[in-house]
Amino acid sequence: MALLDLTKLTTDLSSTWAGYLRDWDRTLRAGNYPETTRYNYLLAAAQLARYLAEHSPDPDAADAAEDPIEVTRGHAEAFQAWMIETRSASTALNKHKGLQQFFKWLLVEEDIDRSPMDRVRQPKTPQKLIPIIRDEDTKKLLDACKGKTFPHLRDEAIIRLYYNTGARLSEVGNLLLDDVDLNTESVHYHGKGAKDRRVRFGPKTARAISRYLRARGKHKGSELPDLWLADRGGRRLAANGIKIRLKRLGLAAGVANVHAHRWRHNFAHEWKRAGGNTGDLMLLLGWTSEDMPRHYGASAAAERAQEIQVQLGIGEGV
Repeated sequence: MALLDLTKLTTDLSSTWAGYLRDWDRTLRAGNYPETTRYNYLLAAAQLARYLAEHSPDPDAADAAEDPIEVTRGHAEAFQAWMIETRSASTALNKHKGLQQFFKWLLVEEDIDRSPMDRVRQPKTPQKLIPIIRDEDTKKLLDACKGKTFPHLRDEAIIRLYYNTGARLSEVGNLLLDDVDLNTESVHYHGKGAKDRRVRFGPKTARAISRYLRARGKHKGSELPDLWLADRGGRRLAANGIKIRLKRLGLAAGVANVHAHRWRHNFAHEWKRAGGNTGDLMLLLGWTSEDMPRHYGASAAAERAQEIQVQLGIGEGV
């Protein structure tokens, strides 16, 4: 099922707002933006329109609820504040970025002379601890996969790929058979923004994938090009199916809050903790901005400092 349903997304919006979002989506599709990015951008604009129609206290919000070219800086700031109050600062930040792109497009279309987002500051978000997954928890999950059945072999291969390469949920979930090269022990990931990369994996992961592929060759649906197959029915196991499967494995293994991105966090955290090069990490994980590695660098430095504190016995002298 497609993530983006433009008709559903624009339900109850004015015909003018709906028309603009339809045209903007055409531009985004022409620019080869991923569906998830398009959805998040369009959702931010649609939510602004609904806020103006249903929640805004501004007396001139009715005009803006009918036509986005009437949106002012005040409307945008009020919407952002409302998002912080009703959702979170991080959600408000995502909406801020989406609306920046929407009004930037309206500028290109020459429908507005200045973006109402020009002087709207990004909301400050609290710096939270990065939710990494420890090796002992990964071992519990792998123990839950022990067995010779098709689901056992598949699930071990999936977990080892996430753990060993730090890939995104969708990158592993959308793999094709041809993307895996056991001769070079590497995998070809199709990253966000059409940014492909090839990543090496270790011998334990190679063994798990080899065992899975042997079982896959005898499984219903083996003729499909997709790497991962569902337990039954000869169907592919999509990324969302992997997400659900990981949660169930977590419950079975007694590991809370299991999701693919925690292994990505763990990979980056351990890389920086070991003093790994930032540029190499960006290539391995498919990042184009240094913001994320900088974040993990701070987390890893804090953990190293805590270890030194314990070794020196600081604060334990009394």
